[in-house]
Amino acid sequence: MTLVTAVAAATACGAGDPVPTAVHAEVAKVPPMGWSSWSFIRQEPSEQNIEAQAKALATSGLLAHGYRQVNLDDFYYLNPATQVDAYGRWVVDPKKFPDGIAALAAYVHGLGEGFGMYLTPGIPVAAYQRNTPIEGTTFHARDIVSNTAQFETNYNFGSGSMYFIDFNKNPAAAQAYLNSWANELAGWGVDYVKLDGIDDTNIADLQHWSIALKQSQRAIYLGLSNGNGLPAEGTWADYANAWRIEHDVECYCSATSYPLTEWANVAQRFTDVPKWLKYTGGGGWNDLDSIEIGNGANNGLTATERQTQFTLWAISAAPLMLGTDLTHLDPADVALLTNDEVIAVDQRGRPAHPLSQQSGQQVWVSANGDGSYTVALFNLGSATAPVSLTWNELGFGGPATARDLWSHTDLGASTGFGVTLAPHASRLLRVTPVNG
Repeated sequence: MTLVTAVAAATACGAGDPVPTAVHAEVAKVPPMGWSSWSFIRQEPSEQNIEAQAKALATSGLLAHGYRQVNLDDFYYLNPATQVDAYGRWVVDPKKFPDGIAALAAYVHGLGEGFGMYLTPGIPVAAYQRNTPIEGTTFHARDIVSNTAQFETNYNFGSGSMYFIDFNKNPAAAQAYLNSWANELAGWGVDYVKLDGIDDTNIADLQHWSIALKQSQRAIYLGLSNGNGLPAEGTWADYANAWRIEHDVECYCSATSYPLTEWANVAQRFTDVPKWLKYTGGGGWNDLDSIEIGNGANNGLTATERQTQFTLWAISAAPLMLGTDLTHLDPADVALLTNDEVIAVDQRGRPAHPLSQQSGQQVWVSANGDGSYTVALFNLGSATAPVSLTWNELGFGGPATARDLWSHTDLGASTGFGVTLAPHASRLLRVTPVNG
C-alpha cells in the first residue's frame, strides 16, 4: 500500500467508524524468542553494547536453539520536547549510535537475527511547536493535535515531551504521520516494534499504528507494553501480536541492574495468566515480560525459581525474551535456556490452564493436539509440599506414560503422578495415554 492509498483508506474511515483489523499475524505464528536490552542495559544502550549482545546471542549457542530477536528498548533517542527530525519524529542519539539504526540492524541481520525497536504513543512536543510537515503530504503536526495541556506517557523524558494525537481532528493526517514513522522503521530494517505506555486509553493509537506497520510493506511484529490491563473484548488480539499482562518483572531493588528480578514478581504471574487465557494463541500472545535467567545469582532468583519461571512462561506459550547479560552467561542457566523439550512446549503455542488455584500447590495442563498432554506441577508455597494428580483429572481413564521434560527422563506408565516439591519448585511432564 502506498502512502497515498493509506491516507485514502484512513480518510474513508469516519471518526466514529471502526478501524479495520490490520495485524501481521504471519509474523507471530509461534511466540517470539530472543533478547531485549531493558532489564540489563536499561538507560545506557549504545551501538557497541547492543552489537556485543547480538554477537553473544549467536556465539553462546542460544541462536541455534531459537533465540533470534534482538530488541533495542528505551533511551536511544534525544528529548522529543526539543529535538525532532524534519518530519516530526524522534531523533536517534548520535553519540550512542554514531553509525545509525540502519547500520545496527544490518549488523544484527548479518548474524541471522531479527532487530526490534521501542516507541511510545503520541507526537513530540517539538513537532507541534515547529509545526513540522508530515512526510509525503501537505499536512503538518498541528493538524493532529488538539490538546496541549495534557501529555502522553513517555518513560524516558517524562511528562512534557509527547502530546496526544487526535485521530478525529484530521484522520488522514494522523494516519499519514504514523505511516511516515512506520516507513522509516521499515527502511531501517526493523522487524519488531515494542509500543510502550499502552492502556485502554490508547486503543486508537494501537489501531492506527497497526495500519501504519501493515502499509509499510515490511512484516513487522507489534508488541504492547506496559501492564495493559484486561482489554475490551478482542482489542489487543485484533491489533497486536503480543501484549503485556502485568507491569515489569524487574524488581528495581538496587542502584544497578542487579538483581534483575525477585520471586514475588515472578509469582504474581500465576495469578495473572488465567485471566488472559481467552485472548492468547494463533498470532497473538500473552506476554509475561522478560525471562531473567542467564546471570546466575544476579538474576535475583534461586536455581529452583529460575526453572519455575521458565516452566510457567513455556506452558503459557509466552514470548521468551531474555533480559540478562548475554556476554556473561552462567553455564547452568544456559542449560535451562537451551532445553529443547521445554522450548518445544512454548513453541507449540498451546497455553495451559490451572486445574485449581485454591492453594499454593498447583497443576497446570494443556492438550497438545496429538492426544498427549503437557502437565506442570508447582509448589508456590514457602514450605516443602506434595503435589499430585490422577489422569482422570485430565479427562481420561486408564494408564498413561509420562516423560519428565526437564530431566529428559521416561517415567513409565501409571494412572497418575505425585511428587514432593521444595518451595517454589516445579516439574514439567508430557503425558501420553496408553490407549490413545
